[in-house]
Amino acid sequence: MTPARRSFGSKEDLALALAETVADDLRRGIEANGQAALAVSGGSTPARFFVFLGRKKDVDWSRVLVTLVDERWVPETSDRSNAGLVNEKMLQGPAAVARFIPLYAGGDAPDAAGLARTAEQLRALPERFDAVVLGMGNDGHTASFFPGGDNLAAALTGTEPVLSMRAPGVGEARVTLSLDRLLATDALYLHIEGEEKAKVLESALAEGSVDEMPVRAVLRQTRTPLTIYWSP
Repeated sequence: MTPARRSFGSKEDLALALAETVADDLRRGIEANGQAALAVSGGSTPARFFVFLGRKKDVDWSRVLVTLVDERWVPETSDRSNAGLVNEKMLQGPAAVARFIPLYAGGDAPDAAGLARTAEQLRALPERFDAVVLGMGNDGHTASFFPGGDNLAAALTGTEPVLSMRAPGVGEARVTLSLDRLLATDALYLHIEGEEKAKVLESALAEGSVDEMPVRAVLRQTRTPLTIYWSP
């Protein structure tokens, strides 16, 4: 299944278009099921998209559940927290009434007890997302599927919905939704920006191992159609 691609002249144009598309996904979910669920990525790339999406007044945000595809195991007050970014940039104005489901669940590390608490928090979500928005690092990771990750194989091939992840050079321990859980969605997007990321994407689309560039697991899967959003 070849991913669809949409290219834009600027980061702002991309953010506006992706926000409108995801808002449509949320509206459809609310109309069909009475609620909608969205999983998003952290990092600096999605900040504009978050702002534009959170301003959508024609989404009934009181019926929307928002979570993350992955998170550093840090409290929301940390400047390293993806949850803090989502709350600051998206869950403001009209979107302030959305329900946020965090992945961080307290404690020093995502041990068995911490992961059990995270899994319990995630039970509030429906079995399928209405939209999942992924990012990609220059090393070819997405979510917390890092090259060399200690739980990479389980995250890519297993059925557990959430796992811990540690990898060389990434700092804090992470918690991530599994590929199986992320692909349980009606709409799947990969949001990347810049010429360097475009080169990484082309490498990921070429032959090579998934372990080397784990985003290949998303690009090569045939379960859920993927649309790539890119701007210079």
